[in-house]
Amino acid sequence: MDLIISLIIGGIVGWLASILAKTNAQMGWIANVLVGVVGSALGFWVAGMLGIEASGGILRFAIALAGAALLIFILSIFGVFGKR
Repeated sequence: MDLIISLIIGGIVGWLASILAKTNAQMGWIANVLVGVVGSALGFWVAGMLGIEASGGILRFAIALAGAALLIFILSIFGVFGKR
């Protein structure tokens, strides 16, 4: 059950990040889920390196969203979602 919840939240985070990065038209639901899950991990890794510990739900969601947006930015540099 935790896996399903993680995938749903990852999809929402990936979808919101794709809207912020204006790549929503190029991404489908599978890409949104993958970007949301991998981007969340990236966000929490970067936050940990900066010494930021997410203790509240809103901060955890913001870090996940920032990580997903960062992942989309990195992927767009490599031409996955078009040139920036």
